[in-house]
Amino acid sequence: MEDNIFDKVHEVDLEKTMKDSYIDYAMSVIASRALPDVRDGLKPVQRRTLYDMYELGIRYDKPYRKSARIVGDTMGKYHPHGDSSIYGALVVLAQDFKMGQTLVDGHGNFGSIEGDGAAAMRYTEARLQKLTQEAFLADLDKDVVDFVPNFDETEKEPEVLPVRFPQLLVNGSSGIAVGMATEIPPHNLGEVIDGMCALIDNPEADLQEICQYIKGPDFPTGGIIMGRSGIRAAYATGRGKITLRGKAEIEETKNGKYRIVITEIPYKVRKKDLVKAIYDQAADKKIEGIEDVVDYSSKRDGGIRIIVDLKKDANPQVILNKLYKNTALQTTIGAILLAIVNGKPQILTLKDMLQNCIDFQCDIIRRRTAYDKRKAEERAHILEGLKVALDFIDEVIAIIRSSKTIPESKQALSDRFGLDDIQTTAIVQMQLGKLSGLEKQKILDELQEKLDFIKECEAILASHERILDIVKTEALNLRDKFSDDRRTEITDV
Repeated sequence: MEDNIFDKVHEVDLEKTMKDSYIDYAMSVIASRALPDVRDGLKPVQRRTLYDMYELGIRYDKPYRKSARIVGDTMGKYHPHGDSSIYGALVVLAQDFKMGQTLVDGHGNFGSIEGDGAAAMRYTEARLQKLTQEAFLADLDKDVVDFVPNFDETEKEPEVLPVRFPQLLVNGSSGIAVGMATEIPPHNLGEVIDGMCALIDNPEADLQEICQYIKGPDFPTGGIIMGRSGIRAAYATGRGKITLRGKAEIEETKNGKYRIVITEIPYKVRKKDLVKAIYDQAADKKIEGIEDVVDYSSKRDGGIRIIVDLKKDANPQVILNKLYKNTALQTTIGAILLAIVNGKPQILTLKDMLQNCIDFQCDIIRRRTAYDKRKAEERAHILEGLKVALDFIDEVIAIIRSSKTIPESKQALSDRFGLDDIQTTAIVQMQLGKLSGLEKQKILDELQEKLDFIKECEAILASHERILDIVKTEALNLRDKFSDDRRTEITDV
């Protein structure tokens, strides 16, 4: 007798099913695609791309490798979401007009401030920047971060990268998730590290004290931030609006006319779109007095130089003000300091972001020190066994010579001197050259060195202040090595 088909029908609550499915989808986009982690400031696709380059050995001092190779390897091992998202992330990481500190050294056409896209990945090449290698990927082999299975559980990937400075502030981030978005403007590396160190020195520091070091966003394309109220709001509440102007000067020409010279444009504004907008404003008579618009910018040196020639009777200041009002020469950037904290999206203040980074750095130092201590103990354990063997060398040689097999000699050494398998293995593998007096002294010196190092590690692990000092020292070394001058001016308006 056939089963009744209706016996296999299960009634479900459609509303609950839709709600659960949508929440699962939303959280996947939020946590695994669109938003950066507060600890390393990276989205998953960026983190996976950098880690894959590290695994492939594409170091800053090694030859460039084809971008297509990097993208294919990343997609096959860590990020199975299509090559366009991976290559798009790789391109942005190499664009100095979008990143405060580029993390990838791109070779070939990686796009331009004009708004041109990058060449196809089969034509471009890339490698890691020195900063990325030293500050993002160092000590990955020392158990400083947790590794998790990849999508098909055939590989392991780091949950976060052990970044040694507040990368989320330095390079910023933008992304649209489900029901939320993040827009964190880039900052100056030196200022951010100084602000972090000030908070280490004084954990009770308020926003005003921190802002003595972190003046405000520092955009790679320069420009002028008009007023500080938007900056203060963003830093205090996690949300704010920042007015950013391009840099323009009024010059008088030899024939008595005036011209407006634009040398910097706002962040993320396409230069060719700005030039077209100015031309259209003049052509449509929305801005009277413009005679011509010519782009003299040089692709070779990356300098911006847009000349707006004015008619003889035109008022240059009035026209410049209209350009600010009617074109992208002045724009508003909405700052939303949203990041993933402990697996959940959270709006952060400036102090929150710095403190999260400090806590993460302390965890890295603690785990690295514990790893180094463990390795030193393992080596000291072997050296102690070798020291026993050298103290009783004649007896050890006699035991080994009288034994028929290596396992038998190891067992005899263990019975006689109370050594374990690791120590006896090292003894039976010891070269004859180690029996000389000079080599014996080297072993004793190395043993003492390891014992001193273990004590130092124990002292560090027992002192939070020592850990903070190391965090501060390493960050200041990075500042001295990689920081540059501020590019964006801030005016009190």
